[in-house]
Parts: sequence; C-alpha cells; structure tokens
Amino acid sequence: MSSDPDKLVAKADKLTKLTLTRWSADWRNATLNYEQAANAYRVAKKYEKAKDAFEKASKGQEMLTSPWDAAKHMESAAALAKELGNWNDVADLYRRASELYVECGRAQPASDALGKAARAVEDHLPDVAVQLYTDACSLLEEDDKDQMAFDLYRALTAVHIKLEKYTDAAAALLRLGLAADKCNASNSQFKAYLSAIIVYLYANDVKAAEKCYNDCSQIPAFLGSDQGRCGSRLISAYSEGNVEEIKRVAQSSTITHLDHAVSSFTLLFLPRLLAECSFLPSADKCTIASPHSDGLV
Repeated sequence: MSSDPDKLVAKADKLTKLTLTRWSADWRNATLNYEQAANAYRVAKKYEKAKDAFEKASKGQEMLTSPWDAAKHMESAAALAKELGNWNDVADLYRRASELYVECGRAQPASDALGKAARAVEDHLPDVAVQLYTDACSLLEEDDKDQMAFDLYRALTAVHIKLEKYTDAAAALLRLGLAADKCNASNSQFKAYLSAIIVYLYANDVKAAEKCYNDCSQIPAFLGSDQGRCGSRLISAYSEGNVEEIKRVAQSSTITHLDHAVSSFTLLFLPRLLAECSFLPSADKCTIASPHSDGLV
C-alpha cells in the first residue's frame, strides 16, 4: 500500500465515487486511506491537508455508523485549524464534534469539545466563545452533571467581563450559583453570589447589587456566611462612598479568595474611588465613573 498521502487521498476519493463498475461506495477502505493520509500529513506538518483529510475521515466514520470515531477525527481537524489560525473553522469543527458526541449519548465529551473551542477562540472571536461556553454548560446541566460546569461558568464570566458586559457576567455567576446549589456545594454557591454583587457594583449599579443581595438572602445560610456579610458591608460602603470600609472589605480573605477575574474588581475600586469621588456630607452618595477596560483580566 502506498505511503504517499496525496495518493492515499486520491485512492480514497475514488473509492467513494460510484461508477459503472462500482455501484456502492467502499467507505471502509476509503476511511482507512483518509486516516493514514491525515496522520502522514500531520507528521509532515502539512496542516491544511491534514485537516481536510481528517474531515473526510470523520465523514467516513459517520457513513460507517461510528459517530464516536467521527467525533474524534473532527476534533483532530479542529486542532489543526487552531494551528492554522482559522478561528471560524475551529469553532465550527469542534461544534460538529460535539454534535457527534451527542449522537453517542455522551454529554461530557460533547461539552468538552465546545469548551476547547471556546478557549481557543475567546481572544479572537469572543462573542462566539460566549455562545460556545453557554452551550457547553447547558449540555452538562441537561445531563445532571452541574458540578462539571463550574469552570466553564467561570470562564464564561471572564469573557463577559473582557467584553464589559457586566449584566451578562453577573447572570453567568448566578447560573454558577444555581448549579452549585444543585450539587450542595455551598462554598462555591456563596462565592458566586458575592461575585455577582461585586460585578454589579463595579458597573455602578447599586440597585441591581442590592436586589441580587436580597434575592440571594432568601437562602438563610447565605445570610450567615462570610460571603453574605461581606456583600452587605460592601453594598453599604459603596453606597455611602466609604473608601476606608471598602478598603477593609476588599483586602479581606473573603474577597481575595474569589476567582481572579472578579477579585480584581475590588482592587480597582480603591484607586477609582480615591481619584474620582468627591466626598460630600455622609448623607450624600458618591458617584462612580462608568467602568472601562483598563486593568481588567
């Protein structure tokens, strides 16, 4: 058998075409040839040809009713698209791999594929990454694997923050809190609630922060938690323009132990308050300028 990948692809293509003497495609042998060609191209670092060959191998495995192997080949094609910097292809190919895993009834690898896609494209196609992360979380939730979605929600929150979509970031954190509640992971749940409050405050939306705190306080355990007390103190201090109290809360271990993308907000509170707040009598409120992207992670 030839080891020339170009000849292997040509032979495989021929095996999939119907002729006067071939009334049905030979997908089994064609797929073997595509697979060998794809691996040979990859070793030779001919990534574009390798990607195309893996896509054809994936199609072959589909025709052989093997969606698992088809998904694996599609992931290989997506990884090569990443090497090539073809970000739209990365998203599309990983999404197709995810769909094939769903056909196998495998929610976790389906979600993992979307997560890989989101991480690969978030610096280039952040809006696409948001949808990929969201869909990855939904797959796990629908399969009652909420705990496996925690890191995905955190990553989703970070992308929203980079895009300065603070309401969406808070919503992602509240979904994380709900997922944690289902898993009886109260520490993660309460951290998510406090993080959402901080995001609202950073966006200078005190009313939303207060509503979030009041809604979360319907859970008695949150009220008595370090995160609940911290949220209450932070809202009060922010509303009153009390920089010293904000500083004390911001430097507490309750805040510093939050995820970095959120805990960094509290570090930004201090210079912004000191530089931009004109303190009036204690009954008056302090006005904070609209947030911008400087210093965000």
